[in-house]
Amino acid sequence: MADKPDVGEIASFDKAKLKKTETQEKNTLPTKETIEQEKRSEIS
Repeated sequence: MADKPDVGEIASFDKAKLKKTETQEKNTLPTKETIEQEKRSEIS
């Protein structure tokens, strides 16, 4: 029985106490156009 976690705390968890956070993407993926431009510039 010791190998199973106690989920009693999770069942009584209050999500309203959590703080709202704003996520910001730091590393955006390049667009298809950007990739094509880089491929063309490498060939030249």
